[in-house]
Amino acid sequence: MKEGILDHLTVWSGHCIAGDLRINGSGVMAFTYDHRWIEDSARAAISHSMPKRAEPYDDAACKAVFGGLLPEEDQRASVARALGISRENVFHLLEHLGGDVAGALTFFPAGQEPPAGPSGDLSPTMGEDELASLLEDLPRVPMLAGKGGARLSLAGAQGKLPIILVDGQIATPREGEASTHLIKPEPEKFEGLAANEAFCLTLARELGLDAAFAEWRQVKGRPFLLVERYDRIMIDGETKRLHQEDFAQALGFSSHQKYAADGGPTFKDSFDLVRVVTTRYAREVIRLLDAAIFNLLIGNADAHAKNYSFLALRSGETVLAPLYDLVSTVIFEGLNPSFAMKFGRASTLEDFETPALERFASDAGMTHAFVRRRMADIAKRVAGKAEGLVVPGLNDTGRLNGLPGVVKDRAERLALKVG
Repeated sequence: MKEGILDHLTVWSGHCIAGDLRINGSGVMAFTYDHRWIEDSARAAISHSMPKRAEPYDDAACKAVFGGLLPEEDQRASVARALGISRENVFHLLEHLGGDVAGALTFFPAGQEPPAGPSGDLSPTMGEDELASLLEDLPRVPMLAGKGGARLSLAGAQGKLPIILVDGQIATPREGEASTHLIKPEPEKFEGLAANEAFCLTLARELGLDAAFAEWRQVKGRPFLLVERYDRIMIDGETKRLHQEDFAQALGFSSHQKYAADGGPTFKDSFDLVRVVTTRYAREVIRLLDAAIFNLLIGNADAHAKNYSFLALRSGETVLAPLYDLVSTVIFEGLNPSFAMKFGRASTLEDFETPALERFASDAGMTHAFVRRRMADIAKRVAGKAEGLVVPGLNDTGRLNGLPGVVKDRAERLALKVG
């Protein structure tokens, strides 16, 4: 093994050991549950695709579940470059980034316990100049990889950074400190993306859908989105992590297979999964149906398997996580308009006719009449709310001035198709 690189990481959930993640000299990983975790009936499996058992899980399972916690595509390449390791080396990326990831798990060297958390004074907040500099640096050094301090990771191809808020101001977490929010800088090639997502998330909540809370901000002329983490909860003044996993992880698909076109999960797979994983599936399948309809209406062609997740509540219930990464991708020229998951056989709104609706309803395990009524109702409500929604930043970007109108038009067209 390369000097200074570990071959053994302990996987923690809070201050309990879930298991061990190892890598051999050939670069092959294996995960083994800790026997105490297996024996404790109150401790659930860390993934639906990794039921509790004494036998180890192989490299493919590890890459799907643990690799699914890491940045993707160009973001992962930049992180790996900053750290001087291979972008495909999930184990060593987690060694450097696994101190604060999506959900409740953390990764630390064998024999090292997670820090109790920072004590003393609050984390220093950033002034405008420092925050603007950080936003400028993030595309080059995602997750502040190699910069010391907290070890941070979030999945996804878009740049983002876990942070905490101190009296409403942004600060980076210290070692052992759970982040509470994340910031998503606006990429230069997608002007208006931050306001676009803020609009779509706000519209979803206006309809009564459970969606993440987000706020459009800018500093020194640089727009970004500030998103509240739904996998964190405050108890007695202390931030606690909640376990979550996305659909790709739960089904054992790697990030490379998050799109159905690449052999990844389909809507049928997703609805079947919800019926197995969630505590009260009758309620949760309706929530997934509403989410799918909403993405169809706003024109989010990038709603793939890693954009839907499960959340384990402290009550013991497992539910669908709030919606996140809601973006109207059709507003951006040059992006593929085809849906990440087909609705029946329909790849676009224009393709969506009665046969596609019938097939989609069958995939969802619901009657055609029920799905049609649900679509018509949500489409009418979106059409009635989209143009009246006031979202900061939306009118500051010329190309997004027409976004509410585009969404309203899509909603009216779908209402005619299914009404």
